Amino acid sequence: MTGSTGMHIDVLTLFPAYFTGLLDVSLLGRAVDSGLLRVDIHDLRTWTTDPHRTADDMPYGGGAGMVLKPEPFFAAVEALYGAVESRPRTVVLTPRGDLLDQARVRDLATSERLLLLCGRYEGIDERVHEALATDEISIGDYVLAGGEAAAAVVIEAVTRLLPGVMGNDRSAMDESHADGLLEYPQYTRPASYRGMDVPAILRSGDHGRVAAWRTRQSVERTRRVRPDLYARWERASGGSAAPRLPEDGDEGSDDAAD
Repeated sequence: MTGSTGMHIDVLTLFPAYFTGLLDVSLLGRAVDSGLLRVDIHDLRTWTTDPHRTADDMPYGGGAGMVLKPEPFFAAVEALYGAVESRPRTVVLTPRGDLLDQARVRDLATSERLLLLCGRYEGIDERVHEALATDEISIGDYVLAGGEAAAAVVIEAVTRLLPGVMGNDRSAMDESHADGLLEYPQYTRPASYRGMDVPAILRSGDHGRVAAWRTRQSVERTRRVRPDLYARWERASGGSAAPRLPEDGDEGSDDAAD
C-alpha cells in the first residue's frame, strides 16, 4: 500500500493474506487512496534463515504449543528501520496487554508511524516484548488464534481519528466511547414504523433540547449497560455533564416537523 502523507502502519505477521481486501474497502480503502494512510503488510517468514522458513520453536521448560522465535522479529525491525533504536512506536498484540479503549486509540492516532507485531500459537518470545515493544495491547478478555484480528481492529480504530478521514470529523466525536459514554439512540426515516415512533423531540428542530436529550440518553444507556464505564465517567465528570430537559420526561410536541 502506498500513501504520500498521513499515518504509516507496518504490520508484521505470519499470515499476510489475512489482510487481503481489508484495506481496499470502505473507510480504510478511501484513507489509503487519498494518501491519509499507508499500511505495509510484511511476512515474518521473510526474515527466517532456514530452508523451511521456520518462525517458531518449542518452548523452553516444556509445555504445549510453539513459540514465535525472536530472530525474525529483530531482523525485520533492523531491515525496515536500519536499527532497533530507530524503530517507530511498536505494538505487540497480546492477551496480556492493556485493554484497548478509545483513550488509547486517540493516543496511538497521534503517532506518525506504528509497527504492529502479530503473535500466533503460544505467543512471542519474551525478548521481543522486552526489547522491541513500546506498547502491549489486548482487544478483550478472550482468546483468538493470533494477533491479526486485533491488528485489524487497531488499524480501523486509529484510522477513523486521522484528520480528513471521516466525511464529517464531528462523527468521530459523537460516537460511543468518544467522551467516555455509550452513544445515544439513533433514528432515521420513516418517523413511524410498525407502531414504533421516533421520539418527537428529535423531530422538533430545537437543537438545544435535542443535544440535552442525547446526552441524557447516553448517560442512562451507559449506566444501564456498562456500569463500569458509567462509574469511570461519573468520577471524571462529577455527573455534571448530564443535563435535564426543562420538562423532565417530555419528549416534545407531536406537531414536530418530519
